[in-house]
Amino acid sequence: MRSSSLLLPKPPFLIPAFITHFVHHRLHFFDSLVLGQLILLCVRAVDSFVMASNEDHPHGDETVGVPITCDNWRNKQLNEAKDKIWSEIKRCFEIEENRRDHCLKLAGKLLRGFRTFLSTTFLRDTEGTFVDAELPSKYASLISPKEWETFKSKRKTQEFKSVSETNRQRASSPAYPYRKGRVGYGRLEQSILTKENSSETSLPAHVLWKEARVGKDGKIKEDVQQIFEKCETLSQSIVPYEDTDCRSILSRALDVPEYSGRVRGKGFGITQKSLNIKKQKTPSNKELQQTLEALKAEVLELRKERERDRAAGFKDTSDKDSINCNFQPTIPEGISPCHLYLARPTYRMVGKGKVHNNLGELLHTKPLPTGSLKVSVDIALEKDALLPHPDDVSDATLLGDAIGSFVAWPTDLIIVGYETPTKSKAKDKGIAREIESVASQKEIPVAKKTEISKRTGAKKKNPSKYRACLHTYLETTDISDGCVRLIPMDGAIFGFEYAEPLGKEDFDQILYHTQLSVGVINTYMRYLYDKLMGPRGLEQRFSFLNPMKTNLTEMIRKPDEVRTYVVERFMADTDREKLFFLPFNTGDGGHWLLVAINPFKEIVYYLDSLHKDWTTYPAMKTIVDTIIQTVRAQRKIQVPKRKANNITWNRVECPRQRNNIDCGYYTLRFMKETLLMDRTDIPSDYFDEYRCAYYSKDQLDEIKEELCQFIIELQVL
Repeated sequence: MRSSSLLLPKPPFLIPAFITHFVHHRLHFFDSLVLGQLILLCVRAVDSFVMASNEDHPHGDETVGVPITCDNWRNKQLNEAKDKIWSEIKRCFEIEENRRDHCLKLAGKLLRGFRTFLSTTFLRDTEGTFVDAELPSKYASLISPKEWETFKSKRKTQEFKSVSETNRQRASSPAYPYRKGRVGYGRLEQSILTKENSSETSLPAHVLWKEARVGKDGKIKEDVQQIFEKCETLSQSIVPYEDTDCRSILSRALDVPEYSGRVRGKGFGITQKSLNIKKQKTPSNKELQQTLEALKAEVLELRKERERDRAAGFKDTSDKDSINCNFQPTIPEGISPCHLYLARPTYRMVGKGKVHNNLGELLHTKPLPTGSLKVSVDIALEKDALLPHPDDVSDATLLGDAIGSFVAWPTDLIIVGYETPTKSKAKDKGIAREIESVASQKEIPVAKKTEISKRTGAKKKNPSKYRACLHTYLETTDISDGCVRLIPMDGAIFGFEYAEPLGKEDFDQILYHTQLSVGVINTYMRYLYDKLMGPRGLEQRFSFLNPMKTNLTEMIRKPDEVRTYVVERFMADTDREKLFFLPFNTGDGGHWLLVAINPFKEIVYYLDSLHKDWTTYPAMKTIVDTIIQTVRAQRKIQVPKRKANNITWNRVECPRQRNNIDCGYYTLRFMKETLLMDRTDIPSDYFDEYRCAYYSKDQLDEIKEELCQFIIELQVL
């Protein structure tokens, strides 16, 4: 709010003294108590709130206005005084009109501060005892004797003393004290973004709240860190399509009332309105009852319509534009899970979803095409498949673009339930399920798919689209009853072939952002192998070690088995340089970190998102060193005895996690980013392209989306 050019007001106003003070001392506009005194008590040319006669004020009408005895800054009788204050502010400074409310709220705050200043300075002695002082001469031009006496009498009352003592105790021992002095949230936020060289324009409220409570020594109190970690957990575990709480993450973590007119962790003057945070109004019992009655009436009317149509033998009712009579008696009434098929160029299943077979069902407020039903698409097995009826509302023409939305689908191509038919209901000849995907790929070449995608235009992906689909689909399976699904693991991934089981807890970790299990870690490594290493030919330069066989518990209990497994993996590729990824777990569901080993150069890269040293896990370092020495011996490489232990360990300054949950996601990103860089060496300060202080929520969500999409594509559910 600092003005670039000052317009000095004319006498006889007392504002010139304020301007002179501002110019000489180069103070920020509202940063001084003196400025608050002058702006509130010098601009007093208001007749709507006259508390004393002109005789009480030696300076006449121009000094009559907002007295220090005014305890309610929201009093409507002060509107004219506020208008005058605002006009003087604008006359002296270049300031936008939309800052008026903030400036006047701050003016009220300064008025209260000035009253406190008068009380503590002139009406109390060093021991805090009340003193019946005379009107200070330096404020005689601003405060009338009558106002001063009234002001003193209010300070003597028992009610004021009680309120004052309560406020003093509350202010003296805040639960989470602000520790940045006069540095406000705004300037603190800018300094953090500048220091981190971040392209972001703002920080999450809980991150800023925590940074504001870091002392000069850089230490964070344990209770503040606990609240911050709780915020991080909440921010990652909230499912967008299920969240109904309108409170901010910080307010939920603190679990204290959020007062109107402010946003916690954003500083004074920031309101929910200014951030466009809309509170959800909780409906009253009367409103709920009215809604319920309306729904009952609507259902009753639909049932009557259905009975009339059934009695008429489903006669044509095209004259009723608002009613869709595509109700199919062969498909269960209501909402049912279904398979979606296409008949051309071959009969094949292309997706899964839910069919809505209700009388009167509309699609985007329009009647459905004849012979079709409304379908919600949950899973697209063939993303580039053309929709039988393109969606005019969303301009979707491909099945992959319709995930999470409603489309019209021909009734004879909808199969309710999860049985896969062997023959088509259409005229085209059916093919076996085992070869349908292969046939469809032959009929629609990749080049043609790409051409179709370019012609229809790329759409921005929903950041939680695949998680929503997986969440919806899991509800229709027996996963919640304790059943598991097996993820096939090719022998080339970990050196042996097996099936990785995933159960409800594993899926919940992906959907609700909790600590990752070894099953999820292994599944993502298969994703990296299938989607990155295979297509790019990286399997010649990178490989994986199974974390189930190489965690800290196994290293301590069965060191020989761990050593044998890893040595065999290393010796399988001794003729070329290769980097082996070892997601290392401290055991019993503990912390995840990444150890990347280059046995050819005898270099170990240590990436820990907690920024600890490898000496934290001496057993791990001992095993890894022993394995490298064993491989060296089997390769018959001779080194001087004094250099036998010269194995290079490089601690990489990788992005740092901000809670006790994200370690697994960070480990997965480290592997992915190394593969994307196609480098068998990892710089000590990490890759320039991916260097950051910490991963954002979107970067972690990207891992979850990739996992969900991959699991859906595997068709193991």
